[in-house]
Amino acid sequence: MSEPLPSVTLTAWPRLPNRWDILLLPLVFGGLFLLAWGGHQMTAPYTFGAELPISLDPAMLPGYALRTVLRMAIALACSLLFTFLYAKAAVGSRRAEQILIPLLDILQSVPILGFLSITVLWFVQLFPGSLLGPECAAIFAIFTSQAWNMAFSFYYSLRMLPKDLYQVANLYQLSAWQRFWKLELPYAMPGLVWNTMMSVSGGWFFVVASEAITVSDRTVLLPGIGSYIAVAIEQRDLAAVGYAILAMLVVILITDQLLFRPLVAWADKFKFEFAASQDAPQSWFLELLRRSRLLQLAMALPDWLWERIRPLMLRRRKRRLPLPKLRYWRRVDPWLDVLWMTVLGGAAVASIVFLARFVSTEVSEAEVAHVFLLGGYTFARVVILTLLASLIWVPVGVWIGLRPRLAQHSQPLVLFLSAFPANLLFPVVVSFIVVHHLDPEIWLSPLMILGTQWYILFNVIAGAAALPNDLKEAAANLGLRGLLLWRRVLLPAVFPSFLTGGLTASGGAWNASVVAEVASWGSTTLTASGIGAYIAEQTVRGDHPRVALGIAVMSLYVVLFNRLFWKRLYAFAQRRLAFD
Repeated sequence: MSEPLPSVTLTAWPRLPNRWDILLLPLVFGGLFLLAWGGHQMTAPYTFGAELPISLDPAMLPGYALRTVLRMAIALACSLLFTFLYAKAAVGSRRAEQILIPLLDILQSVPILGFLSITVLWFVQLFPGSLLGPECAAIFAIFTSQAWNMAFSFYYSLRMLPKDLYQVANLYQLSAWQRFWKLELPYAMPGLVWNTMMSVSGGWFFVVASEAITVSDRTVLLPGIGSYIAVAIEQRDLAAVGYAILAMLVVILITDQLLFRPLVAWADKFKFEFAASQDAPQSWFLELLRRSRLLQLAMALPDWLWERIRPLMLRRRKRRLPLPKLRYWRRVDPWLDVLWMTVLGGAAVASIVFLARFVSTEVSEAEVAHVFLLGGYTFARVVILTLLASLIWVPVGVWIGLRPRLAQHSQPLVLFLSAFPANLLFPVVVSFIVVHHLDPEIWLSPLMILGTQWYILFNVIAGAAALPNDLKEAAANLGLRGLLLWRRVLLPAVFPSFLTGGLTASGGAWNASVVAEVASWGSTTLTASGIGAYIAEQTVRGDHPRVALGIAVMSLYVVLFNRLFWKRLYAFAQRRLAFD
C-alpha cells in the first residue's frame, strides 16, 4: 500500500533542502522553461492559409515533439475538467442524465474531421493574425479524442459506487464538495487513471488529423510530430517515418516515467479493499516527490493560509435567512418533468428540421439512402472488430491486471502500441494490398480497431488491478480455480470495466473509420465503402451539407446501438455486480 505524502507544518519546516530537492529542481525549472518556450511559439503571428514549412530533418523532431506534447497536455487538463463537471452533473440529476448521456454518445461518434470542419474557422476568427487560432483548433481536436472516454469512465464509476458508502457520507454530514473529493473521486481514481492513459494514447492516434488540418481545400500544418508524419507519408519518406516512430517512443517513455507510472502507484491506495496487497506498484519519481522537502512545503502552504484566512471569513459571514418552504412542491414537481421532456423533445425536433433543410439543399433522397447503407457497412465492421478485440484482450487484460509488477513493465509497451497512429501503417498496408491484389473492403478494416482495441485492454487491466485483495483471498480459501474462478470472480469483477472499454472502443472505431477507410501512400489511395470514407472525402471537398449528413447518420447509428445494447448491459452490471 502506497503511503501518502507526509504532512509538514510551516513551524516545523527544516530550512535546508535535501538531496532529493536538488534532483527535483532541474526537472521543475526545465519543465517551466520548455513550457514558456512552447507557449511563445504557439502565439506567433500568422495569417490563416499561409504555409508553415515542415522540415523532415530529424534535428527538428525534439522541437516538434515539444509542441505536440504541449497541445496534448492542455487538451488533457481541459478533458479532466470536462470529465468532473459533466459526469457529476449527469449523476447528480436524473433530468440532466436523460440528455447528457445520449449527448455524450453523439459526441464520441462525431469524427475529429467533423469537429475541425466546424470549429477551425471559428477559432481563427477568435484569434485573428495569430497562430493561436489554429493551435486552439488542434487542441480542441485532441480534446475530442480524450474527453469522452474519461467522462464515460468517471460517470459509470460513480454509478457503480456502493450505496452504503453514500450512507456513511450522509452520516458524517459531508457536503457535496467534501463528498466529491473524499468519496467519489477516490473511488473512481484507479479506473480514471488507466482511462486517462488510454485517452492520451488516443490523442496520439489522431495526432496526424489534429495537426494536419484540411478544411475547404486549405491545409494548415502545425509544427508537430503529427504534421511531420503527414509530410513524410506524402513524400513517401520511410526514413522520416522511422524517425517519427522513434520520437514517439521516446516521448511516451518519458511520459510514462514522469506521469503515468507515479499516478498508477499513487492511485493504488484508493482501491476498495480491506486487506492490503503485498505487491503494490512502485515509482521512483513518486518516491522522489515524497522525499522532497520543497514539495512538502508547497503542499503545507495552502493549509497554513486557510488556517489564517478562515477566522476572518467567519467573522464577516452574515447570518443567512432560511429559504421559505415550497408548500406545493410535490404538486409542481411532476409538471417539471413534463416541461423538461417537452423542451428536450422540441429542441430535438427543431435540430432535426434544421439539419434536414440544410442537407436537402444539396443532397437527394437517393443519396441519403445510400449514406445509410454506407453506415450499415461501417456498423458491421465495428461490431465484428469489437467482438474480436474483446475475445483477445479480456483474458490478456485480466492476466496483466492481477500482476501489478507485470502491468508496470508492460505499461510503456501498451502505451506505445495504443498511441501508434494508423497512418504509420499505411505504407505497409497499402503495399501489401496492392501487391497481393486484396480487397480493400476487408483488409482496410483492421486499421479501425488498431487504436481503439486498447480501450478494452486498459479498462480490463484497471478492473482487474482494482479487484479487492480480500476477495482474491476469499476465492483462494474456497479453492476456486480455472473456469470456476473466471465465472464466479474474475469476469463479474471486470465486467463493468469491460463495458466502459467496449463502449468507448466501439465509439472510437466509428471515429477511426474516417482515417482507416481511406488509406494513402504517395499517389496510391485505397478506399473502403463506409460512412467514414464518405465523411473524409466530403471534408476534403469542403461540402458541408454532406459532411453534416454523414456525421448525423453516424451519430444515429451510435446512439441507437448504445441505447439498445450497451445501456442494458450497464443496467445489468449496476443491478447485479456492484460492490454493495
